[in-house]
Amino acid sequence: MKITVITVAYNAVNTIADTLRSVSLQTFTNIEHVIIDGGSTDGTLEIITKNSDSLAKVISEPDKGIYDAMNKGLDYASGEIVCFLNADDKYSSVSVLADVEHHMSKYKLDALLGDVAFFHQSKPDTMVRRYKSRKFHPGLLSWGWMPAHPALFLKREVIERVGRFKINYKIAGDFEFIARLFKDDKLHYDYLPEILVNMHTGGVSTSG
Repeated sequence: MKITVITVAYNAVNTIADTLRSVSLQTFTNIEHVIIDGGSTDGTLEIITKNSDSLAKVISEPDKGIYDAMNKGLDYASGEIVCFLNADDKYSSVSVLADVEHHMSKYKLDALLGDVAFFHQSKPDTMVRRYKSRKFHPGLLSWGWMPAHPALFLKREVIERVGRFKINYKIAGDFEFIARLFKDDKLHYDYLPEILVNMHTGGVSTSG
């Protein structure tokens, strides 16, 4: 199956190169990498352009926020599996997408959950927290607990059934989307007990 990786970026000149590299170095090769840039002015777009050979689509224009940008990415997604990798995140190893595709194909999954490791940008080799999705079940959504979104991989047909992100949310659009997703008790999902994504603290949802 083809995997579409959607990266939303805005003024991420210090991190975007690592994000792009972590996708291009994957051992799994059937990847469609879509970049949605919000009109960066700090050199981000220049770095993206230098790496355009490994990218399927690059859009750079103003948007109405992160969830509007994510929806734009979904417009161009043609892979059977879709995921989001933010511009300050990177995959934890070169085999992440191969492992994901193998697991989802083998067990015919609609969704796959994994873990995210958080790092301070000043200490990139020291993990400060591991967000574990192992104990997630849909009932926990009512308590405000959801699986780690950057390590959530979905069949595109499921996204088409559930619908897009609601852009009126500032930082909770992914929670609302995931609540709609797991409302379907027939959703076939599993947990992969591995760190799939390394994430910098200080982003929109972790800055507090």
